[in-house]
Amino acid sequence: MKIAILGTRGIPAHYGGFETFAEKLAVGLCERGFDVTVFCESGEASGTDSYHGVKLRYVPAPSLGPFQTMVYDVRSLWTARKGYDLVYMLGYGAAFFCQIPRFWGTEVWINPDGLEWARAKWGLVARSYFHLMEWTSVHVANRIIADADVIAASLARRHGVLPNCVVIPYGCDIVEEPPPTDPIRVWSLFPNGYYLVVCRLEPENHVFEILQAFQKCRSDKPLIVVGNHLNDTRYVKKLRSVNDSRVRMIGTVYDRVTLSSLRYYAQGYIHGHSVGGTNPSLLEAMGCGNLIFAHDNPFNRETLGPYGIYFQDAQDLATAINSAERETGGRERFKRGVQRRAMENYSWPSVVSQYATLLQLSGSV
Repeated sequence: MKIAILGTRGIPAHYGGFETFAEKLAVGLCERGFDVTVFCESGEASGTDSYHGVKLRYVPAPSLGPFQTMVYDVRSLWTARKGYDLVYMLGYGAAFFCQIPRFWGTEVWINPDGLEWARAKWGLVARSYFHLMEWTSVHVANRIIADADVIAASLARRHGVLPNCVVIPYGCDIVEEPPPTDPIRVWSLFPNGYYLVVCRLEPENHVFEILQAFQKCRSDKPLIVVGNHLNDTRYVKKLRSVNDSRVRMIGTVYDRVTLSSLRYYAQGYIHGHSVGGTNPSLLEAMGCGNLIFAHDNPFNRETLGPYGIYFQDAQDLATAINSAERETGGRERFKRGVQRRAMENYSWPSVVSQYATLLQLSGSV
């Protein structure tokens, strides 16, 4: 069975959760005997034609500002219109054009990746567009793959019963051996000596509320914020205006070993995401066995279950941090429980197996 995975900048992953997902899924399916091609932006890799058995196909992404991603996706869909049994599009920004492969008899799956229209950064026009693309995706795709039950329920509530919708979460690596400490020494950090945030610096990730909480809490440990703090958006400028010597913005970090070390050795991981499904950054923290403070919403509760410390606002989070530093006895229970939950529900072998089973049951086999 020949499968094309579209919608990412390509593999090997360097930029974020979707790329990591595409890499892990593609390599895992290849190991199970599937013929998999991942579409990549020209110039985003060394130009090799394969990666661990996965074929790589390059498509140019013109510099067109906010339209770059959509044009790249449309070009990818046109290139993948024939020669594959299945096209799997990650994201629904170009959902209307997912009809192209179907005209050539190719099955199309779409992963909506959360509720894009709900992101606070979008204006009215963009939100309306993403609403339309979401509606289009559920009508164009042969199958919708939701990464969380909450996403599937939201789609069904707004678009009616979706018999073609299946829930398969993202996955994570389970870190069983301590990673090296050298990477965190670059920032003069030491194990259990800091709190960590890893995210895009956007309003729906509640970064400002997290910084406010740190101003209120009594911890003497620094808060390390991994994200592009050099953006000149109004929101990022607001974050940079927070005056607290404990808050340290270190920029983006894409190296996997460094990120793993940062997560593994953190005193606590703070997760403010509120509009996604099974968030990859949260899963990675779970795989590291972090003590996790998470924004209280259905997405995070579905992922963490009883092993998260939940907060609704800055005061909640400050109180939770103070309490966790006083009452150390329950910390290990949370950390062991969250890693066990990751192993049981979100390991990459389990995720890939679910996809392989679904592909084998698919009518296109």
